[in-house]
Amino acid sequence: MGRQNRGTNAGPQDKQHFSHSHILKLIVNPTETLNCNACEKPNNSHTPFYGCNTCQYFLHDNCFNAPRFLNHSSHPSHPLTLHEIPSYSSRSYTCKACGSAGNGFCFSCAACEFDIHLQCASSPSSILVNNHPHQLELHFGSPYEDKNIKYNCDMCNVIMNRDDWLYYCAGCDFGSHLHCAITSPEVGVFPKQHRPIPNQIQVRIQIQVGIPMPMRWWK
Repeated sequence: MGRQNRGTNAGPQDKQHFSHSHILKLIVNPTETLNCNACEKPNNSHTPFYGCNTCQYFLHDNCFNAPRFLNHSSHPSHPLTLHEIPSYSSRSYTCKACGSAGNGFCFSCAACEFDIHLQCASSPSSILVNNHPHQLELHFGSPYEDKNIKYNCDMCNVIMNRDDWLYYCAGCDFGSHLHCAITSPEVGVFPKQHRPIPNQIQVRIQIQVGIPMPMRWWK
């Protein structure tokens, strides 16, 4: 029999989610590690979860509240739809943002075969990292006019795919993978008055375990 004591359950806050046929119970302060079916990341003790113990199906609170439809600046021609299972026969996809494979939730445009991770879709438009003095701006591909130029991530020194998103400082020619920038110690979001894309709804999410970052759904 499945264990029921995973945390503090709040019955009145139990909810239905489009991705699962059963009611999901709110689990506050989980007492064990649970993996989110949406972002495929584990929880920490400060992250509320919604879960179905019977099916071992769990969602971070903020993944649970992700919008079903999204207008994103990286794909202005069509809105993106949130899918709990990739629509391809392989049941997997390659994220257009970071280039990594995914099996969890994705924002997708079926007409263009454009898919991005839930977390990549919420990447802040500007951030600060501990090893660079200036704000880094989010770019949806190579920052150079000559798209044949090869370049390394200045944080991990790995050659970057020119189609992948990156954080970039034009003044210093400093660029970074999304993952390297977001998981950097002391990462922070640039002050609101200086963000280039202001019309965003802000909620909280754990982008990586133990590293709180704002989730911003692009408009």
